[in-house]
Amino acid sequence: MPPAPLPTKPHYPILDGLRGVAALMVVAFHLCEAHATSHLDQVINHGYLAVDFFFLLSGFVIGYAYDDRWGRLTVGGFFKRRLVRLQPMVVLGMLIGAGFYYFQAGSLWPAIATTPAWKMLLVLLLGCLMVPVPPALDIRGWHETYPLNGPGWSLFFEYVANVLYATVVRRFSNGVLVRLVVLAAGVLLHLAVTSPQGDVIGGWSLEPEQLHIGFARMMYPFFAGLLLFRLARLRSIPNAFGWSSLLVVGVLAMPRIGSPAHPWQNGLYDALSILLVFPGIIFLGASGAVRSAPAQRLCRFLGDISYPIYITHYPLIYTYTAWVAAHKVSLRDGWPVAALVFLAAVAIAYACLKWYDEPVREWLKKKVLVDGGEAQAAEVSAIVK
Repeated sequence: MPPAPLPTKPHYPILDGLRGVAALMVVAFHLCEAHATSHLDQVINHGYLAVDFFFLLSGFVIGYAYDDRWGRLTVGGFFKRRLVRLQPMVVLGMLIGAGFYYFQAGSLWPAIATTPAWKMLLVLLLGCLMVPVPPALDIRGWHETYPLNGPGWSLFFEYVANVLYATVVRRFSNGVLVRLVVLAAGVLLHLAVTSPQGDVIGGWSLEPEQLHIGFARMMYPFFAGLLLFRLARLRSIPNAFGWSSLLVVGVLAMPRIGSPAHPWQNGLYDALSILLVFPGIIFLGASGAVRSAPAQRLCRFLGDISYPIYITHYPLIYTYTAWVAAHKVSLRDGWPVAALVFLAAVAIAYACLKWYDEPVREWLKKKVLVDGGEAQAAEVSAIVK
């Protein structure tokens, strides 16, 4: 007899909306990054922290979706659900990256012009399988694990977090989980305040230093999100979507903290945002309700496009950045094109959602998931460089 279907759980609509708000901020951050000389003069300066927010949100939602289901759910079943949820858009994001790749050739990435098609296609295949690319196969020059679609690095760590949760951490008592989270918080705090550049940026390379950054940025927020789900006693908070959205935008748009002579000050801002502010935002969002129909539609739309825009926008950013570098375009002169790229990223994400992601996931659920059920589909994969 086949196992009984797992019942679908309702979404947290405000968390869906916040995921979309953060994803749109990521696109704006990357567009502004094309014009920056360094992260010191970057507009939307802390947009890179969206990846840490996504990890924390993902941990919270994974706990909500699966923590009480392990009596009816196997580890294999969990992995199938996660692959069905995440992998179709991984493949499409890599394909879009391959389609744009040779249009990005120029002085910024001279390696592109000399990359043979077979090598690009090999990197594409590895990317579709979520196999990190070693430096020997770098076809761009940035030492990225996924040179066709850079934000894939955070998806890799999302998968790692899921494996750790399903095989080990889900069995942890709350006391053991608290110890893990405190230890991870210490590692993250140390990374942030001792970083030479004064931030937690990094994680997208197989180099040891970058792997350290990637694991530090994943371990605390993901498992702190899980702990928050287990321990939080939610309450009714009015206007939670508005306030939590403003907080997300405010944290990510904050100008650089301190001076270049004291980089630890900005690192401390990063650490406190991840350790304290982001859990507070998620608690606030999970405690609220969306009552009006327009607000419900907005949260649903933002949640629906958040993952597609996250995993498909960066090939556009590569191309825009190459154009900016080739023509020495300032943000003041380039903002109309940047606005068009922003709107194109949203439109492409929505088209990918409706014409590819949703139909493919429905087909895969029928073919791969024996019980045909689907757990909460609000999880986020990662995201930012």
